[in-house]
Amino acid sequence: MSVGSSRSSGEDIDELESVSWYHYDLSRHAAEALLLSNGVDGNFLLRNSNKGRDCFALSVRAKDSVKHFHVRRQFGKYSFGFNEFPCLQDFCNHIANQPLLGSETGNLLVLRFPYPRQVEEPSIYETVCVHTAMHTGRHENDLVPNAPALGTKEGYLVKQGAVIKNWKQRWFTLNRYEFKYFKDKMMVEPIRTLDLTECSAVQFDYSQDRVNCFCLVFPERTFYFCAKSGAEADEWIKILRWKLSQIKKGR
Repeated sequence: MSVGSSRSSGEDIDELESVSWYHYDLSRHAAEALLLSNGVDGNFLLRNSNKGRDCFALSVRAKDSVKHFHVRRQFGKYSFGFNEFPCLQDFCNHIANQPLLGSETGNLLVLRFPYPRQVEEPSIYETVCVHTAMHTGRHENDLVPNAPALGTKEGYLVKQGAVIKNWKQRWFTLNRYEFKYFKDKMMVEPIRTLDLTECSAVQFDYSQDRVNCFCLVFPERTFYFCAKSGAEADEWIKILRWKLSQIKKGR
C-alpha cells in the first residue's frame, strides 16, 4: 500500500506526521519485529492498516507478543474501540493518559510508552472492550519525554582492565546511547559511562584466551568483554549494533 493511499489530503499527511509514534509505512510483521526486539512491555505505535482508506492499526507490545487494534478516521474524527474523538489532538491526549485496554479475548494491557518513528498486514484484529485511563491530565507532549529508553538491556559481563589486563565481573546497563558499568548491581554510581555515539564498531573478539568475548571500538581505546554464554554475547552484540545503526540514521 502506498503512503498516499491511506490519507485523504495533504492536510492529513501533515496532521498525522506530527505524531512521533505514527509509522505510516510499517507493516504488521515489521511492527512485531521492532516491538519484540527493541521495545518493552507497553510500547505502542500507530501504523497504516490494509483494511481500507483511513484505517490504522495500533500495535502494542504485551509481554512476549504484540496485539493489534483498529483505529479509524472519518471526517477528521478518530474512532478507537467504543470511543470517538473529535480530532487527532484529543485522540493523542487520550493515549497519553495511558489507557488500559481490554480485548474480547480477555487480555488487559496498558499503553505506557510510545515507540518513535517496513512486511504484511494483520488479517485479524482484537476488539477493544474495556477502555479506561490510568493517568488523567496528561497530554500528547508528555509522552516522549516520559518514555523510557527503547532497546534497554542490563546484566553481568566480565571486563578486561585498561592497564592491568585482568578480568573483573561488572554490572552493565544499556540505556539510550549510554553503556554504563558498575562495580556490582547494587551500586548507584557507575565506574564509567561509554558514549555509544563515539563508538565505531561492535564485534565478536577471538584474540582473548576466553570464550564468548566481544569488543567495542572507540577512538582512544578498544574495550573487551566476555559474556557467560555465546547466546548472551550475541544478544549484547545485536542490541549494541542496533544502537549504532540508529545513531548513523540520526535518531
